[in-house]
Amino acid sequence: MSDAIIKVEGLGKRYIISHEQPTGSYTALRDVISNKAKGVLKKKEQLPPKEEFWALKDVNFEIKKGQAVGIIGRNGAGKSTLLKVLSRITEPTTGRIEMNGRVASLLEVGTGFHPELTGRENIFLNGAILGMGRAEIRKKFDEIVEFSGVEKFLDTPVKRYSSGMYVRLAFAVAAHLEPEILVVDEVLAVGDAEFQKKCLGKMNEVSKNEGRTVIFVSHDIAAIRQLCATCVLLKNGQVAKYAESSLVVSEYLKNKEAESFYQNKNIDTSKDAVLKKIYLTNTAGELKTTFNHDEEMVLHFELAIHKKSEKNNLFITLLDQYKRKVASSESQGLAEKMTIKFGPNFLVRGDYSVNAFIHSPGVEFVHMLDDVCNFSIIDNGSKFMIYREHDYGNVFLNTTWIYQ
Repeated sequence: MSDAIIKVEGLGKRYIISHEQPTGSYTALRDVISNKAKGVLKKKEQLPPKEEFWALKDVNFEIKKGQAVGIIGRNGAGKSTLLKVLSRITEPTTGRIEMNGRVASLLEVGTGFHPELTGRENIFLNGAILGMGRAEIRKKFDEIVEFSGVEKFLDTPVKRYSSGMYVRLAFAVAAHLEPEILVVDEVLAVGDAEFQKKCLGKMNEVSKNEGRTVIFVSHDIAAIRQLCATCVLLKNGQVAKYAESSLVVSEYLKNKEAESFYQNKNIDTSKDAVLKKIYLTNTAGELKTTFNHDEEMVLHFELAIHKKSEKNNLFITLLDQYKRKVASSESQGLAEKMTIKFGPNFLVRGDYSVNAFIHSPGVEFVHMLDDVCNFSIIDNGSKFMIYREHDYGNVFLNTTWIYQ
């Protein structure tokens, strides 16, 4: 008989994406109503085309009691979807999950607490959801408050908490109310470094000393290595590897390095200029694929220039994980070696890549490269994380405010 506390078999999660046909710059209300009415009468083949997207596909693994398991992979690999399915927030499309125990989840900031209730009330609410009695929650109450450090704001509605306060209390509740399974997403990145260290220590304690199971998602590979003996590598919604953390992390980093260093092995000498290499380093010149939000980043270009022209420039565009254009920059002229330095607090956390092309503006493209040099930004408490909502765009503007 299996001693697994979590058993996942053939798990899949499918989303249906509709593609509406463009109707111009705007649509009048009467046209919206008219189009909806016509839609009822349309034949099936005339409906807007739909596309299937499998966020998870044929996922299989088992986790034993007391294990701390890390889940890693690039953004869009299916990590958050998997945690939502395990936490029973989202239903799977295919497959089955067996979970033997109570589950406490700390996913994104804003989930798990009722915003109108106070911190104190939310502690008791979460305990009740886990099936605990009031007396049982009271025994843990002081430990929760002490760990979270929000004692002064305990009787304040949590909607008035900063994101850091919110996460501190949410983690304290999840860790101390003794669920058999603790699920923690990247949300800990909102807290300060000292609190993150404290949380890792607590997760280590509940796993090794108390025999509870921890599932942990993070871009912080050092934290994964510290906490998790085993690891799942997700790629395109599937399990690419499930083994000891050292082996899984090694494969993940090797894949990232291969994707983040572009080298052109077939130089076309008929072109005026060609990009030979593109890679990223820190300011010390060390090759890197992952940067902290407050770390400077240097993008390097090496070119083969066969014919000098004052008209040719190098143009680059940064893309986010959804391949949306985030920011662009253009040189004035070319050289065999060129660099761009990006200052700290420039990009929000996430995965990015680079489009680069040599061109004569308005005349011709000389050499084009798409979606090369992949890299990641992790956030340990930037200005993007001050408030609970995270969608402020991708770039933090380096502006000067004048007060009169």
